[in-house]
Amino acid sequence: MFLAKIVGNLVSTPKNKHLIGHKLLLVHAINEKYELVGKKDVIALDLVDSGVGDIVIVVQEGDAVQQMLGHAEAPVNTMIIAVVDNIEVCEK
Repeated sequence: MFLAKIVGNLVSTPKNKHLIGHKLLLVHAINEKYELVGKKDVIALDLVDSGVGDIVIVVQEGDAVQQMLGHAEAPVNTMIIAVVDNIEVCEK
């Protein structure tokens, strides 16, 4: 799992039949200070009604995604699983 910021929407009218009705978003990994890290955006399936600008938790592992979808038919390995309300880091 990793933290990410949603940086865009992805519209795809023709798509795999198991993705019809599901929202696709572009996410970019962030650190605990909300700073973007890495060089690339990733496409993620959204089942928690998040949107552009939200900070989210993303899982990037096919088996976990299949368990959440309840089937292994969709060609997905990246999914948004939660919207983050707050990050609190305790300093030592």
